Amino acid sequence: MAVRHRLIRTDPRSVWAVLEDGTRYADWVVGTSDSEPVRGHWPQLGSAIRYEVPVGPLKLHNETVVRRCVPGEVLELEAKAGPLGTARIAIEVQPWGDWCLVKVDEHPLRGAGGFLHNVAVEAVIQIRHRAMLARLAHLVETEAAEAEEHRPLGQVVPEPDAGGARG
Repeated sequence: MAVRHRLIRTDPRSVWAVLEDGTRYADWVVGTSDSEPVRGHWPQLGSAIRYEVPVGPLKLHNETVVRRCVPGEVLELEAKAGPLGTARIAIEVQPWGDWCLVKVDEHPLRGAGGFLHNVAVEAVIQIRHRAMLARLAHLVETEAAEAEEHRPLGQVVPEPDAGGARG
């Protein structure tokens, strides 16, 4: 089971805003492009997005379905990769002081991915997760810095809730 975490220098709400936008999936998920919602309202239970995975000159069309969502905290997905099978990807967003700790946990569920799963595959998933979390961090930290830069002088920035992402 590939588990990776990263401390992101912004609040959990900023991270969740990116995770809950199905059109931005390809912005932070390594190996994907052109994501778009195809069912439901992402990230509600059962909603899905479709995206492309370029493999050389070919483009595979895959789909990811929301299997569990606790808004602001947990997003569990089932990524469908055609003949490779499916994988469970759980993303947890937790407040960590003024920042946010994001944890990704992925493991194969069905198909060839589960059958071929071994230590070498686990290492590749770890590398992919490191890159994916770096992309997510860069995206939200850059947006937070731009928002701060454009904030009018003297505007009061509300303090995050003491409970973090919980409402």
